[in-house]
Amino acid sequence: MEFRPCIDLHDGKVKQIVGSTLGHKDQAVVENFTSEHDSTYFAQLFANDKLTGGHVIMLGSGNEEAAIRALNAYPNGLQIGGGITADNAKIYIDAGASHVIVTSYIFHDGKLDMEHLQKLIAAVGKDKLVIDLSCRARDGKWFVVTDKWTKFSDFEVNATSIKMMENYCDELLIHAVDVEGKRSGMQEGLVADLAKWTSIPTTYAGGVRSIEDLKLFETIGNNKLHVTIGSALDIFGGDLSYEDVVAYCKE
Repeated sequence: MEFRPCIDLHDGKVKQIVGSTLGHKDQAVVENFTSEHDSTYFAQLFANDKLTGGHVIMLGSGNEEAAIRALNAYPNGLQIGGGITADNAKIYIDAGASHVIVTSYIFHDGKLDMEHLQKLIAAVGKDKLVIDLSCRARDGKWFVVTDKWTKFSDFEVNATSIKMMENYCDELLIHAVDVEGKRSGMQEGLVADLAKWTSIPTTYAGGVRSIEDLKLFETIGNNKLHVTIGSALDIFGGDLSYEDVVAYCKE
């Protein structure tokens, strides 16, 4: 189990928000925290702690410059997602990203677009691609949600679909959308399912808020999954010590 840190960018600033409130015209974005530090500060912090596989997420437009500064500050140490397409993916790889992360570009109109996926692989290579299968529960099953997590796709996340998607990427990133950013505890059922289904490096994000949660995550995930923690960390306005998380996961 590795700790995979995150730098979420909104309006050019490092923030922690409730991701499920993005993209709604009649609902304000819920912000948990806005940092006084820029993206390079956190990139350098993660570099100093030798944390790899973390991700920079651009939440909407206007974040490109801050994202590239972070990638420049920690070459090959961070992944990047948010608005990634076959046309711009190589720009971010050339700027220092180890991988690009994609969801909505390959999932639109409720379906998986294999043509777009193949274009991305042609642009940067399978070994530079992370597929984000951010999902929500519906009728007792997990389904990928897209367009800032506002739309359900018809793509069910299960053992069969995970096995298929692993053929097209280097890693998987799974946001548990219903709990992400809420510091309310992880979706234990999803963690258990992912531990059974995945065979490539997979990072889970959503709801982890304490060292006790980390221990439970490690147990349920059979020490097989990596973990991202955002809003709960003290560096992002929460109560959980970033240093304690780094130390625990390195042990």
